[in-house]
Amino acid sequence: MARLNINGKVRDVEVEADTPLLWVIREQVGLTGTKYGCGVAQCGACSVHLNGQLVRSCSIPVGNVKAGDRITTIEGLSRNASHAVQKAWAELDVPQCGYCQSGQLMAAASLLAKNRKPTDADIDAAMTNICRCGTYQRIRAAVHRAAGMLAGKKA
Repeated sequence: MARLNINGKVRDVEVEADTPLLWVIREQVGLTGTKYGCGVAQCGACSVHLNGQLVRSCSIPVGNVKAGDRITTIEGLSRNASHAVQKAWAELDVPQCGYCQSGQLMAAASLLAKNRKPTDADIDAAMTNICRCGTYQRIRAAVHRAAGMLAGKKA
């Protein structure tokens, strides 16, 4: 049994301690926005925030999540797609297939929480998620747009 705080809601789940957090989020809790990509923490499709830090949930056993830890998934980023990165993604029509985008959005939100004025180099260093469709230029533009929104101006 594990007690997890996911998107501000405490949930009790019955799982083995070595079950990856990704599968608990998707299969036990039913939040399917977080995606399975590679299973080895390389692609970033499974990215969530754990206590405000970007992590790849496929590589974290649920037994490593402590009582009181806060997990935020794409569903918890905002209630109505009002987060700056979500608005920027929609305005610039970033996704092509969209599979990786929840992880991309979580990575972008994490970057902007730490750095409100990222350079292209900052974005390239922080956005390590893989996009098979190659929308990296649109992702970079959307991060800049979101940064502008957070600064109170349109980028």
